[in-house]
Amino acid sequence: MELIVYGTFLALSVLAYGTRELAKKSEEKKVSVSNVTFKSFQKSFFLVYFLALLGDWLQGPYVYKLYAFYGFQEAEIAVLYIAGFASSVVFGTCTGPLADIFGRRKVAISFAVIYTFCCLTKLSTNFTWLFVGRIFGGIATSMLFSTFESWYVYEHTERHGFPAEWIGLTFSITTFWNGLIAIIAGIISNVGAETLGFGPVAPFVVALAPLVFCGILIIHGWNENYGSRHNDFGSSCMEGARIIFSNPVILLLGIIQSLLESCMYIFVFLWTPVLDNGSTPLGMVFSCFMVCIMVGSSIFTVLTAKGYTEQYILKLCLYLIAGAMAVCCITAGPEKNPLFTGLSFISFLALEVGIGMYFPTISFLRSQVIPESHRANVMNWFRVPMNCVTCGALLCLRVKSISDDKRVVFAFCLFLSIIGILSCRRFIDMLQKTSSEGKSSSEESEMKDESKTGLLADA
Repeated sequence: MELIVYGTFLALSVLAYGTRELAKKSEEKKVSVSNVTFKSFQKSFFLVYFLALLGDWLQGPYVYKLYAFYGFQEAEIAVLYIAGFASSVVFGTCTGPLADIFGRRKVAISFAVIYTFCCLTKLSTNFTWLFVGRIFGGIATSMLFSTFESWYVYEHTERHGFPAEWIGLTFSITTFWNGLIAIIAGIISNVGAETLGFGPVAPFVVALAPLVFCGILIIHGWNENYGSRHNDFGSSCMEGARIIFSNPVILLLGIIQSLLESCMYIFVFLWTPVLDNGSTPLGMVFSCFMVCIMVGSSIFTVLTAKGYTEQYILKLCLYLIAGAMAVCCITAGPEKNPLFTGLSFISFLALEVGIGMYFPTISFLRSQVIPESHRANVMNWFRVPMNCVTCGALLCLRVKSISDDKRVVFAFCLFLSIIGILSCRRFIDMLQKTSSEGKSSSEESEMKDESKTGLLADA
């Protein structure tokens, strides 16, 4: 398995380079990025955001292994994972209103502090401290995947007045570098934990540095911006839910995101026990996954340059993920068959390509349909059903028959993917209908203006 992993990493790296070169040519045709002010603004955001992502990704490859190293059983490890997801449900919906009311810069600084504390708790073998750390980790994750994006969209459109079309370009670049940073994080984790022999706690110690630097750069380099500040905190928390349920397009996008990301986070828990045979280089496996995300990001850029809509790409992502889950329904059985383990690995790679295409797609679609004033709040509400579904699936692993045969969980993920595909079709139809209605009303308004102009001229 070790030789297969290293060989796959090299092959995927070549593929990633090739797709990136194609994406670069597509970007040049799609939009000019010669605007010096825009590029400078991008770089200032990238530096901070990439440090935050590095601190996050360094913790990815060895979370499960660390808990197993400390002597916890799979059922106990599942509880620790659930603590993180549950905290996102309970506290995650508050981080958006907090960012909107008190300032996104302040919440971003809080992210750095909270995630640093989360890493420090990993140094303890005490279950309670690890549990507390997971709770704070869930809060920090909610901040990372809502506040930073909301801060950028406001600065891009409101403070600098850059074209909205350039938002998709920025998110495509962040997804590509997100993958590259994750690859580097996987290699660093593998070297620290396996090659140097410091054990699975090493990546969490290394993660402290980028998180601290991230906080310092936010303090000294970011402007403060806000969302809606007119409501009190309690009503602001619920405003996101009201916006979602009052707009069927936003509701459908939230359903699709929740379903797809539920599959993704269930996979985050399952890939280690499915692939690990005791000597599997988990850090390099993680790096392979991240190369696939880079490939997916480049494919997204190429497809959009060729005229494919983000809605179409979203549907393609769901088909890829459904296919990967269908394969695992067969291969992820209780017996450690080398052939089936290899097929599971290949299906996981396909899933990660889909996720690489998904991130810039969903970021662009959210920027188009979610009101800017409540963006962080709405995005955190999107994560509530996702965390609930993920917690429910992980709780099922406490049942021995399901824990022994994880094909049941993958079958559930396949079911979620199919619902996501059906929801995506409905979303595309409604988005097209809304767009056509908007054009019709605009044309009618122009005709009325022209009629009034004609009457005034006659007079």
